[in-house]
Amino acid sequence: MTGNTATRADLSEAVYREVGLSRSESAQLVETILGRISDALVRGENVKISSFGTFTVREKGPRMGRNPKTGEEVPIGPRRVLVFRPSHIMKERVNSGNSGADGGAG
Repeated sequence: MTGNTATRADLSEAVYREVGLSRSESAQLVETILGRISDALVRGENVKISSFGTFTVREKGPRMGRNPKTGEEVPIGPRRVLVFRPSHIMKERVNSGNSGADGGAG
């Protein structure tokens, strides 16, 4: 991985090394998966990835906010927010520092 961020290129390279697809096929696979996840979230569907977590879209109603600099009240409109809830397996892996590089689920 480059630095502290996993990029699409990093994911494609991992698929290339682990699965044995060509680099272009690996990149296309990653793009297809991310596209399907994105499309489902746009439709308001939950996306659950076993042993990883669940992505959900939550509707937030309008509310009054406050400009921290001026103290002025500002209306905040209704919006949709993306929420990620990690699985208990992912929480345990993060807390234990286990990278899972051996391919195991936890």
